[in-house]
Amino acid sequence: MLQAEFEIEGVDWQKEDARQAALVASGILDTPPEPAYDTITRLAAEYFRADAATIGFVDASRVWIKSHWGQAIRELPRKDSLFDLMLAENGPLVVADIAAHPQRERLLMRVRAHNAASFVCVPIRSFDGRILGSLAVFSKKPSHKIKPEAIRSLEGLADMVSSQLELRRLRSTLTEVKKAPRRAHHIASAANQDWPRPADLHHALDRGQFVLYYQPEVDLATRKIVGLEALIRWNHPERGLVAPLDFIPLAEETGMILPIGDWGIGEACSQIQKWCQEDPLHASMRVGVNLSASQFSREGLADHVETLLVQFGISSRQLGLEMTESSIIPNMNVAMEVLGSLRRLGVSLLMDDFGTGYSSLSYLHSFPFDVLKIDRSFVCRMTEGDQPLQIVRTIVELARVLGMDVVAEGIETYEQYRLLREMGCRFGQGFLFARPMSAEAVTQLLRLPGRVLPEPAPAQLACA
Repeated sequence: MLQAEFEIEGVDWQKEDARQAALVASGILDTPPEPAYDTITRLAAEYFRADAATIGFVDASRVWIKSHWGQAIRELPRKDSLFDLMLAENGPLVVADIAAHPQRERLLMRVRAHNAASFVCVPIRSFDGRILGSLAVFSKKPSHKIKPEAIRSLEGLADMVSSQLELRRLRSTLTEVKKAPRRAHHIASAANQDWPRPADLHHALDRGQFVLYYQPEVDLATRKIVGLEALIRWNHPERGLVAPLDFIPLAEETGMILPIGDWGIGEACSQIQKWCQEDPLHASMRVGVNLSASQFSREGLADHVETLLVQFGISSRQLGLEMTESSIIPNMNVAMEVLGSLRRLGVSLLMDDFGTGYSSLSYLHSFPFDVLKIDRSFVCRMTEGDQPLQIVRTIVELARVLGMDVVAEGIETYEQYRLLREMGCRFGQGFLFARPMSAEAVTQLLRLPGRVLPEPAPAQLACA
């Protein structure tokens, strides 16, 4: 039931799209707790005398935990999860003693969140047989021989979950029919445009064509690089480097923004690890990653992020998550829960493009942000008169009163740099210091003595 070697073939996107369509049809993702599912996890754990049991459903980038018994986990990254191993097997995964298994290290990575020494994982299928998730039990001690009848019992409980899914699907049919015309219009409009199309985004993610560029954030008083903002680009083999505005709207419309965004967090964590391995002093830097509204609306985001931090062996203070006001306001209750869980994790929270929202001042005191990033449109107009200058000065003072740091975005002229320093803005980023660049170019920049950039020339640059 478990291959000696964990060889997972490349994703068949046609099958994966059909699987995810069945998952969407079930309406199960990000739903409130339900007693029926909790009863099943409890029964599974008691039957196996396990330390933990989970029911999880899997979209393109995450394992979302619908129900748990034992350790509370809401979400895990799909990459390096048991689910993909089970999907490749198209059946149960059974390991009675991880420590004695030839693929010990790889298995330990996959069950790290559960601190398990043995596990059994069986598929949860849709009414037409597609694997949507898994029912798994985990034990902190090795098991003796796990009998076939015990596995069949666990599969019976998984069938109960499948029955619940089918009932949910049938109940939601009328609602889905009402939404169908609008959804069909969006999908058709996305599919009919010349380029890119939804399949292009799938292929780009599968083939590793997305890359992160990084723009330094500097201490304006010392010009020392204190952080970096990660910015996604599409390195297309024929079209070259594609800007985000040319593919992010389509990703948002088709739902691909979720796996692409999650890839971005994982890639940034991997790069932080590499920089720290080169020079442990780089651990003082923070790398900020932009969150989409879809990512931010997931209550299990903190679990997902925590797993990545553990996987790459980096500190939570080294990762910053940037979000705009527009991704927060639509669902304030979820926003407060997600922000609170991220804050408890120790990740830095940055409000991006501050000043452009319709209610920034009204809600700012309610959110546990660490950093405000002044939108470049305000910084660009600072030298045009007293009013734009006063707006920036007010934001800097507001942040000081609230105990937050401030990063001024889009600094392009020496005069802007001078004014920001005079008004007490501590941090900034912009073309005056450095443009977004590849990870390799940043690595060279970080080798400057003390990570200090040269003094900018007083010559003016025009604002874009």
